[in-house]
Amino acid sequence: MKLPLSYYLNQDVIFLARDLLGKVLFTEIDGHITSGIIVETEAYFGVTDKASHAYGGRRTERTETLYSQGGISYVYLCYGIHHLFNVVTSVENEPHAVLVRAVQPLTGLETMELRRKMPADKAVISSGPGSAAKALGIDRSFNKKDLTEDEIWIEDHGIRYSPDEIAAGPRIGVAYAQEDVLLPWRFFVKGNKYVSKPRS
Repeated sequence: MKLPLSYYLNQDVIFLARDLLGKVLFTEIDGHITSGIIVETEAYFGVTDKASHAYGGRRTERTETLYSQGGISYVYLCYGIHHLFNVVTSVENEPHAVLVRAVQPLTGLETMELRRKMPADKAVISSGPGSAAKALGIDRSFNKKDLTEDEIWIEDHGIRYSPDEIAAGPRIGVAYAQEDVLLPWRFFVKGNKYVSKPRS
C-alpha cells in the first residue's frame, strides 16, 4: 500500500504529478492518523522551470531539500502564513517536486475538523495547498521527512482516474514565472469539490 522509494525516483515529474491523483496522503501526529485522497497537484520541473524554487540552480538553506534524492517532503511557508507540502521526486541533484494542492478527507475526519474548525464536508477544509496541509497537521517540522517512514507517507489504494476524468491547466500563483506561467502542469480531478478554485 505504501509507495516504495523507487516510485519517487522516477525522473518524469509531469507523469508523477498526474499519477499522484488518487493516491492517499497520510500523517500520524501524537497518535492521530489523518489522511486524504490527493485530488489536485502541480509539477515543478527543477532548474529549468521559472516557477521552481530551484530555477537556475538556486541553492539556499530553504531549497537545499529539493536537491535531495526523491521520496522526502519539502514543506515551506508561503506568505508567512500557509505551509505548503511538496513531494521531492527524481534523483539527487535534480530538484523536481510535486505540490499537493488539495485532498479529499478520508480518515481522521474529527481531527481534521478540529484543526480547521469546520465540518469535513465543507470543501474549503482541504481545498488549496495551505488548507490541505493544515487539515493534515503538516507544518515546517515536516520538512525533509522520509515518505517511506511512519510520520508522513503516501499509499496506493487502487483509486484510478481515466484520462477523461483528469484536467490539466496552468499552475496557480506563479505570475512571476514569465513564459513558464502557462505551462499546463496543474492536474486535478474534474468535478471534485475539494479541488481549489483559481482566483480569476
